Amino acid sequence: MPTADDIRRRIEAGIPGAAAEVQTADEVHFSARIVAPAFGGLSRIQQHRLVYDLFEPGEIGGPIHALSIKTETP
Repeated sequence: MPTADDIRRRIEAGIPGAAAEVQTADEVHFSARIVAPAFGGLSRIQQHRLVYDLFEPGEIGGPIHALSIKTETP
C-alpha cells in the first residue's frame, strides 16, 4: 500500500520542478496539491492527466482508492 509520502515522491520525481503536498486520513483516500511550472499553458484536464499518467493502470481505484488533485502553476 502506498503512503502519502510515496505518492508525493512519485509526483515530484515524475513532473519536473513539481512541489507536492499529499494528505490522507485512512491511507487509501488521498488528496494532492501540486505546484509545477510544467502545468503552464495546459488545461486543467491536461494537468490532471500528467499526474494520473504517473500511476500504473488499476493503481488508482485499486490500492489508491481515490486521489483528489488540485494543480497550480507557480
